[in-house]
Amino acid sequence: MADILSAILILIIANLLIRAITFILTSFSERVGIYRINIKMVLPLLKFSIYGIALYYILGNIFNLTSPQSLAFSGLLGAAIGFGLKDLFADMIGGIVITLEKPYQVGDKIYMGDYYGEVTDIGLRATKLITPDANLVSAPNYLIFSQAVASSNSGNPEMMVVIELFIDHDSDAFLAMKILKESAVTSKYVYVSKESPFTVLLKDYPFYRRLQAKAYVNDLRYQFEFESDVTRRALNEFSKNGIKAPNVNILEAEGYGKIAKRWEP
Repeated sequence: MADILSAILILIIANLLIRAITFILTSFSERVGIYRINIKMVLPLLKFSIYGIALYYILGNIFNLTSPQSLAFSGLLGAAIGFGLKDLFADMIGGIVITLEKPYQVGDKIYMGDYYGEVTDIGLRATKLITPDANLVSAPNYLIFSQAVASSNSGNPEMMVVIELFIDHDSDAFLAMKILKESAVTSKYVYVSKESPFTVLLKDYPFYRRLQAKAYVNDLRYQFEFESDVTRRALNEFSKNGIKAPNVNILEAEGYGKIAKRWEP
């Protein structure tokens, strides 16, 4: 009984230590700007290390398992996994793989399944995301084995943002491209460098033209502010220069999707 209580106490201490380290590093990382993601990257590794040391100490020094006992314990663990803990075990293995291979990291913005958001924590069982709607999503770590995961910034604070606007065929496409480019490069959120260039693209469709501005923000958390800033100023200039939206009714009738009329001519 004393051994069990000691084991529980060690696990509680390990959990409290992890919480304290997470709080301290997270608070510090929010103060250092561009190094925020680099600091948060060490959190998953610290968690697994602390829990691993705690488990090793419990098995070796408290329960004093010999080789035959360790073998028996492994058998019981395997049976438990087979009878209902296989998902938990898969989550733990997934967490280890995520920590070592780094398909995404704390601070990244990722697409996972049907969700998109910023990774706030990579735990033993689940990865936590904050969505643009401020919802907290806990995604099981085993999804890394069965679903594609896309990271928008791969551990960097800078992130590419793609802004799409649509015009009709009768509007001046080159003027529209010039306006969209100026709106993007003059935004207070834009980040332009040799490694982070910007571009404006034009593509024709049967009933409309699509404009795309691809540019970087210096902090991924400015993604939506950047989109709104560029879109608002570009549409305002479109309106002043007679650049019109495509015919929404035609688009819907021909099955090209719903493109809302986002400005008035």
